[in-house]
Amino acid sequence: MLTQAPRGTKDVLPADSFRWQYLEAKMRSAAALAGYREVRTPVFEHTELFLRGVGDTTDIVQKEMYTFKDKGDRSVTLKPEGTAGAVRCFLEHNLYADALPCKMYYLNAPIFRYENPQSGRLREHHQFGLECFGAKEATADAELILLAYNLLKDLGIRNLSVEINSIGCRNCRPEYHARLKEFLGGRIGRMCESCRERFDRNPLRVIDCKEKACQELTKDAPSMLDLLCDECRAHFEQLKQCLAAAGIPFRVNSRIVRGLDYYTKTVFELVTETKDGKLTVCGGGRYDNLVAQIGEQDIPAVGFGMGLERVLMLLEAEGIEISKPLQYDIFVTYMGEHRLQAFDLVRRLRQDGIRADLDHCGRSLKAQFKYANKTGAPLTAVIGDEEAANGTVKIKSMATGEETTVPVDEACGRVRTMI
Repeated sequence: MLTQAPRGTKDVLPADSFRWQYLEAKMRSAAALAGYREVRTPVFEHTELFLRGVGDTTDIVQKEMYTFKDKGDRSVTLKPEGTAGAVRCFLEHNLYADALPCKMYYLNAPIFRYENPQSGRLREHHQFGLECFGAKEATADAELILLAYNLLKDLGIRNLSVEINSIGCRNCRPEYHARLKEFLGGRIGRMCESCRERFDRNPLRVIDCKEKACQELTKDAPSMLDLLCDECRAHFEQLKQCLAAAGIPFRVNSRIVRGLDYYTKTVFELVTETKDGKLTVCGGGRYDNLVAQIGEQDIPAVGFGMGLERVLMLLEAEGIEISKPLQYDIFVTYMGEHRLQAFDLVRRLRQDGIRADLDHCGRSLKAQFKYANKTGAPLTAVIGDEEAANGTVKIKSMATGEETTVPVDEACGRVRTMI
């Protein structure tokens, strides 16, 4: 057990981390382009934050949270999602007192959910999330959808589409709940246990059930879109107009409700077709009541979350290659007694911004060349007896075999011209 990672977690190895770094750089660039700045919140929060913010009718709170008591007998929970922590941060540091909207993003943020590990879904995964506080117009919703869509397209993900819905607000949703419960009343006894539990507390979640039998029973359920109040209907129309103007392929899917209780009005998913069917790559929506629910300020907000592991899995499945960067520009080899000269040359090269290394394992000169070849370094440097005596270094191109001898003081410049 000591040498095995916990089930549902995964190591990122040095040979693979460049793929993460590439993706993170793309995500940072996309966020910065729209004025989003990075926020970093703790890995764990007070449990009450998620009970109140995420909602105690969600699967996350009921079944999936990693919750424990600390040494002060306080209940704390590893973050099961990113939005509640961002809201807490926004309130605690009075960011609402600054000019709004406040745009923030988090990246490579660890998220913990105790669920059955499967492809693209781990007990510890990492999210790229954007949260926009203080913007009530649908242009903010459209901006986020456009940002996520363009990012995924830029990464090379194909067969991408956007699905949107409106689940109303506290003014129009009660009537829908009443009609939905009336519709479900004669069917709920034939539905799964989770749906039966949700029926009284949050009937909207019944529509989101993934069980095929339940989906069949609810296929003719009334649509929230038919009962939207004037404000919600106008907001949804504005969203559709913005997406159409931006040329984003979207469709209205009245069955999207998302798995968190705090959503209002807009909910959306970015979906791609795979050989195994549809896969949701990104999901989000508007949560206009959450800030007031956690604090006291009535501030609208909208955001999304995107799993890094899932995006990387998709890139691999679609055969999208990310170029592996060179580990070294040059590897310095030496005969044993000239170790200090080699060490000093590596120091100079690195000081000049050139990726360089030398043997630290006491290998023979022949073994050093063999190791240099394994690293993929395009150049090697040799300091033998003659080079050490003359204050020179021999530089060799591993691709052509061409060799050139230069004074040590000129080595950095020569290496730069060769790479």
